[in-house]
Amino acid sequence: MSDKRTRFETLAVHGGEPRPAADGSVVFPLYQGTVFEAGSGGDAPYIRLGTNPTQRHLEARLAALEGAESAVATGSGMAAITAALHSVLGSGGHLIAAGAFYGGTHRFLAEHAARLGWDFDLVDPGDAAAWRRALRPRTRAFLTETITNPTIRVGDLVGAARFAREHGLTSVIDNTLATPVVFRPHTVGFDLVCHSATKALNGHSDLAAGVVTGTRERLERVRSVQRAYGSALDPHAAFLLSRGLKTLALRVRQQNANAQAVAELLAGHEAVAQVRYPGLAAHPDHGRAAAWFDGFGSVLTFRAAGGGPAAEVVVKALRLPYDASSLGGVESLVTRLGPHGLVRFSAGIEAPADLVEDFAQALDGAR
Repeated sequence: MSDKRTRFETLAVHGGEPRPAADGSVVFPLYQGTVFEAGSGGDAPYIRLGTNPTQRHLEARLAALEGAESAVATGSGMAAITAALHSVLGSGGHLIAAGAFYGGTHRFLAEHAARLGWDFDLVDPGDAAAWRRALRPRTRAFLTETITNPTIRVGDLVGAARFAREHGLTSVIDNTLATPVVFRPHTVGFDLVCHSATKALNGHSDLAAGVVTGTRERLERVRSVQRAYGSALDPHAAFLLSRGLKTLALRVRQQNANAQAVAELLAGHEAVAQVRYPGLAAHPDHGRAAAWFDGFGSVLTFRAAGGGPAAEVVVKALRLPYDASSLGGVESLVTRLGPHGLVRFSAGIEAPADLVEDFAQALDGAR
């Protein structure tokens, strides 16, 4: 099923599913095997190439959810973003990177770009003038995030896709924090969409995976990099991820509602100096998010009024969220980011009233 008019909840269950499936199974089987007989059609499926039947099934599902022609599944989110960048920058390319990026992406560029012959410029995701100033004859790609991690900003996404198209650049976006439930970047013109599927796409904190979606032509170049580096996703992880996708819409909508409820509590509490969540009217990018998104995401950050010591008190006093570094799972998580009282909260699917009560008692203890 790939009808663009299909509502997302239905697409999450049925999108990319073969009908009928093997032996009439409603659930697509797990093919764990690495070796297959060659048939009359040519090459046999091979696990390192990502052509095991379970791997192919997952990629069809992921492409359907992002409204793309094709998808490539990888062993992690970093494998996805690096394969995408390799596929467009080649040797000697220049990248415009808009946003305060996820730490892994920033470290990759800072530590490896020069060795690969790449240059990059970091620019404000909402400042088109800065993008134009960063253009060079060797500029080949524009990279941004739907919701920046961990600063929780929403740049001019529509403008970014248009800017890249006008200047002959490949537009690449990390859609991890939004998920296709909230935003589908291909619909506004992005060329390559990446995810750490370890996070909300899987949603159960029990596997590592990544994905890149786009046109078949662009994805063949991504797949060539993936195969060269041996970063195909294991079939068992692919099976679990495909299962997790079926509840994606239900999980993300509950997580969004929980994040909104907690953000509203934080915004009105004297123990909190600042809250960053696009669902709050006071957020600087609330207008963009309200115009383009179906929901505001499951992740927020806040700064404790008493700095690092107060943040530590709050985190230790929380009874429901785990103090752990990830996001997008069914369980709520909190992560302290540096010594200045900044905390990231990733909402799970618990009852919103329970999360609000838990944060209220923790914050009251930090006053």
